[in-house]
Amino acid sequence: MSTVSRAADRIESVPFLTRDDASLLLVLPGLFVFSAFMLFPVLYLLGISFTNAQPANLFAGEGVVAVLTFGDALFVGLENYADVLTDGQFWNSFGVTWLFVATSVTLKIGASLAIALVVTSELVRGKRVLRSLIIFPMGLPPIFTITVWRGIFSSAEFGLMNQLLTAFGASSVAWLSGRWTAFVAYNVTEAWLAYPFMVIITVSALQDVPEELHEAAVVDGAGFLARFAHITLPSIKRPVLFASILTSAASFQQFLIPFVFNQGGPARANELIVVYGYREALSFQQYGRGAAISIIALVFIGAFMWLNVKKGKLADGVND
Repeated sequence: MSTVSRAADRIESVPFLTRDDASLLLVLPGLFVFSAFMLFPVLYLLGISFTNAQPANLFAGEGVVAVLTFGDALFVGLENYADVLTDGQFWNSFGVTWLFVATSVTLKIGASLAIALVVTSELVRGKRVLRSLIIFPMGLPPIFTITVWRGIFSSAEFGLMNQLLTAFGASSVAWLSGRWTAFVAYNVTEAWLAYPFMVIITVSALQDVPEELHEAAVVDGAGFLARFAHITLPSIKRPVLFASILTSAASFQQFLIPFVFNQGGPARANELIVVYGYREALSFQQYGRGAAISIIALVFIGAFMWLNVKKGKLADGVND
């Protein structure tokens, strides 16, 4: 008898408790943890978004109860949402964020698929060592990795990218001072951070492709590209799509890269939506406005993930 079954039997032995009650009691600890660390912060954020919360009024009262009841902050209804949705900076951040998601995910999928094909090829020796090296970036703190990449894209002459350019006879580039050069730097760094996860998923999917299909295609005269398009891609589509949805959500919430590189500059031109919300809340002390931005971002992330799971039929075969 399992530990869960024994616990359910003990709870059921208590008077007035049925087995259904026992099942509910067993999940209560998990529900409590979820509520404390996930549900409550979101609800509190939602509440703040309907107020004019600032440090001066949110923390005006004494004790935890005053903070939980939003202190002296006043209810303003949908005013914060109206201000955000009519702010040109919001729409700039919104557009840049979606462009960043599209470009970074495309880069991550392409690079990860190429790496995965290399480390699963029969022509490559030492594949186990290569696969071990692939996950190396996952063991480094993101802030450390991003700081290193900021040095690589330094606008100074000693920056690694500028040294490579000058070595090939090109001029140095002020990477983090230009809008689109900084945007390219964001994408490269994001791809470096995320490719180990994408490669692991892709390699696992490639290993499940039946070798018999490739052998039959070779007999029929199919080349590498034909086998890749008609056998490999259809076979790995679902796991790669699933990984792409997860990494898309991570890209949508990217904060560290633009903030550490140049705080979303130059002149807030590359301010991703999370950086925009952070700056409104903490730099300009508009907690209510920052909360509204976070809720809007949360809605779009949720809708994006739901739509992709629905259209990609990733939930097929899961019992209701």
